[in-house]
Amino acid sequence: MNQQSTAVVAGFRARAAAIGRRYAPRERRPLAGYVASMAGFTVAAAGFAGLVRATGRRLPERPALADVVLVSIATHKLSRLLTKEAVTSPLRAPFTRYQGPAGSAELREEVRDDGSATRHAVGELVSCPFCMAVWVAGALTGGLVLAPRATRLVATIMTAVTASDFLQFAYAAARRSEQHD
Repeated sequence: MNQQSTAVVAGFRARAAAIGRRYAPRERRPLAGYVASMAGFTVAAAGFAGLVRATGRRLPERPALADVVLVSIATHKLSRLLTKEAVTSPLRAPFTRYQGPAGSAELREEVRDDGSATRHAVGELVSCPFCMAVWVAGALTGGLVLAPRATRLVATIMTAVTASDFLQFAYAAARRSEQHD
């Protein structure tokens, strides 16, 4: 990088830090990490658009209602699987710290805050099912365009697991009710 570029980057960082201090004067908020996360999503979306164009595929004019329902339910399950379940904790471990069980195969974790705005933002992303849902829904929706059969198969599996989860909870509630009678 030349001197002029270095000065521009330093000026941008100083201005961003000042904005961050004004935004949250009493709390450290990883705004730079959020910017990196948004940039990552934008790059992924642009990459998807480029891939669609390169393969000659066409975007659907309107998604089928059945696909919207399937992707919605699968997004819910896959987001929870990635952000809360014990089996996926190795994926979150570099960004979060284990706090304890949260019931029904889920964990309670806190975001690691060791100075890196990007690590903090990624920690929030990988431990928040609401945050992760945007990425999962984007990936599944993109999958419907690029590989619809495989995507529908994966989404069907996640939807079936979601239905099974609710049936497990209903069964457990019925058993508890039975024991109280």
